[in-house]
Amino acid sequence: MSALSDNLVTFAILVYLVAMICHAVEYALGNARTSVAAAAPAPELVGAGVGGGGGVVPTSSAPVPVSAAADRSARRARIAGLAAVGATALAAVLHLAALVTRGIAADRMPWGNMYEFVLTVTFIGVAAWLVVLWKRPSLRKLGLFLTLVMVLLVATAELVLYVPIVPLVPALNSYWFVIHVSTIVFASGILLLGAVPAVGYLMRSGYEQGKRRFPYTLAKRLPAAAGLERLTFTLHAFAFPIFTFAVIAGAIWAEAAWGRPWGWDPKETWAFISWVVYAGYLHARATPSVKRNVATWIAVLGFLTVLMNLFGVNIFFTGLHSYGGLD
Repeated sequence: MSALSDNLVTFAILVYLVAMICHAVEYALGNARTSVAAAAPAPELVGAGVGGGGGVVPTSSAPVPVSAAADRSARRARIAGLAAVGATALAAVLHLAALVTRGIAADRMPWGNMYEFVLTVTFIGVAAWLVVLWKRPSLRKLGLFLTLVMVLLVATAELVLYVPIVPLVPALNSYWFVIHVSTIVFASGILLLGAVPAVGYLMRSGYEQGKRRFPYTLAKRLPAAAGLERLTFTLHAFAFPIFTFAVIAGAIWAEAAWGRPWGWDPKETWAFISWVVYAGYLHARATPSVKRNVATWIAVLGFLTVLMNLFGVNIFFTGLHSYGGLD
């Protein structure tokens, strides 16, 4: 089962990569369509008496084939986009199967180290994305950035964080393991997804304001900035109460395991920092005087603190939560 899980992760990475390439093709074809339409010669207007006719008449039939070319590009872009969604769904199934087989092989929930934690967080993120996409298909082009994140994080887990299956350390053998870790994993997965439209909004809003330099030009094909900003807020507003419960559950577990609810352990400290930053984002988002792009930057900062808690704390610090599994 362990070897099967490892192979399934590898296959999932490859299929996520295929999905990313299909999304990129959709982007390219969309841009090509725009370029073809822009390059088409406009109908030439001729004054009265010219060419033996009165009034104003077009002298070029060029728009007809250009329109056909644009339509072909649009159809191909749509096919590439649908293929990308199908590949993402297939990769998510492989991803889930890898987690299930890992859990069966370990005879526990697959959340005991950094490798398993990252795999679970990324699965929650992509599963939530598929739900969002089912509700709002118009957001499909955002999938290019989501699949890029999936490829990077899942590949990092497989190539850098991988550890063989080992039993849980004694401190984790508790029913609080399921309660605390399941909620923190779920919240982190939603926050991971929320960071994607947040970055997309910052780029798209800059593009809509006339900025034509990198990275704003990457957002040319993204949905409107207002929709991305609303999605960012919705995901964070949904995840924050779950994240809050996870932190409280962790404090209760710490009281039962170590005799104190809070000890400023590095992971506890960074979890608190993340909570404060995300609370600041929601407060800023609800304050009319705060610009939306300023509030969104706070959300991006919040996810950076989550990444620090996940990777930096486990790699660079030692403490009671040092269960990363890295040598």
